[in-house]
Amino acid sequence: MTRPERHGPPAPSASVRRAGPGGVARTVRIASGQGFWGDDLEAPVRQVEGGDIDYLVLDYLAEVTMSIMRKQRSRDPRAGYARDFVALMERILPACVRRGITVVTNAGGVNPAECARAVAEAGRRAGAGGRARIGVVTGDDLMDRLDALLAAGHALANMETGEPLETIRDRVRSANAYLGARPIVTALEGGATVVVTGRSTDTALTYAPMAKEFGWRWDAWDLLAGGVVAGHINECGAQASGGNCLADWWTIPRLAEVGFPIVEAAPDGTFAVTKHSGSGGVVNLRTVKEQILYEMGDPASYVTPDVTADFTTIRLEEDGADRVRVRGIRGRPATPFLKVSVAHAAGYKAVGTLVYAWPDAAAKARAAAAILRERLDRLGLAFERVLVELVGWDAAHGHLAGDPPPDLPEVQLRVGVRGEDRRAVERFTREIAPLVLTGPPSVTGFAGGRPKVREIVAYWPALIDRVAVEPHIRVDLVGV
Repeated sequence: MTRPERHGPPAPSASVRRAGPGGVARTVRIASGQGFWGDDLEAPVRQVEGGDIDYLVLDYLAEVTMSIMRKQRSRDPRAGYARDFVALMERILPACVRRGITVVTNAGGVNPAECARAVAEAGRRAGAGGRARIGVVTGDDLMDRLDALLAAGHALANMETGEPLETIRDRVRSANAYLGARPIVTALEGGATVVVTGRSTDTALTYAPMAKEFGWRWDAWDLLAGGVVAGHINECGAQASGGNCLADWWTIPRLAEVGFPIVEAAPDGTFAVTKHSGSGGVVNLRTVKEQILYEMGDPASYVTPDVTADFTTIRLEEDGADRVRVRGIRGRPATPFLKVSVAHAAGYKAVGTLVYAWPDAAAKARAAAAILRERLDRLGLAFERVLVELVGWDAAHGHLAGDPPPDLPEVQLRVGVRGEDRRAVERFTREIAPLVLTGPPSVTGFAGGRPKVREIVAYWPALIDRVAVEPHIRVDLVGV
């Protein structure tokens, strides 16, 4: 790990207002502003303008997002990151600098250095030149090292099947190790106002500020585990403050202006989940519990690069309106491995749709699907899978939906095919439209031309010895 390059005066401290004895912060308010690439564009602005926060964390990455960004970079060497983030920073960076708010994000995708350069330009345009530092964390991207790693004995076997990566090496589109909080902390210690990473863990964006502000040791397992839980609650944005809420969803107030969650953390690893006063949504036991359960495997072993958190030890209690206190979390040492997210090409797919109207809407749609399948068979087209769904009846619940009623007013026939032969998939796209005049009556909703053939990108989870991954950190001054 390299030490940060230092340029210019130190950035303002985000936690000065809450400094306790010895300069250690008493509390730090870490606001979530983004749950995924494509989330509410106004949420980060509301977090910055809606009240007092110290950090704004923005999570842009999912497994498939990395392969999308890799494809973008293959077409343009200056692409491969979340461009939305650059426009956002041009809008909010002056306010962040003025208010002492530090931004931590994985918007860098597969090109964090270029993302940081674009943010620097945006900062200068916004008048923040010379007043902010950008920290860049790289080293997660393993694509250029993949063959060398395989030759050195790192099999990168699929965690679910045990199959070695060599079997699909020629199809790999991206390979990124999940980094933890340590390189982010190093960048923050270097005075970064904005930290841009590639594939860090979602939780690290939140617990890195906690580790930095409170001076936690990297063997303080219970403290780090508390930070991981805080990060897990923060990582999906408004999902912890009423969005996508299963229990009594109709009671959630003012989702049009939902307040994203804010973690108010303390040095002892405890924290409260809240949101800005007057914002929409709600923070209570049910919303926080639902988020804790999200994407949960073994709750006793939530593995991260820095610590293994035991989610069975979490204790929750409501602590006033829109405020839930979280405590009691225990942790254990991290494993010797880092997780690697590999995306690889897995054939092609296409999906076509037609809408059939009453009467006998479902019967017409099923008859059209049978006609289409017969024509595909006659053409000798073979696919790995052909999927037929009646959207509006069985698309969500499959066979559990039973038989549709005869008075169903309308239904959308959706047919998808998947296969290795791109030509076969392309021919399928030409067989949907003819059903309009050569199949059952009452077709509507066919627009936009033929279905598009798309490459399938599959997910390949793997492990790698952590010593093989070398994070690098650089901190630069905007405008230099």
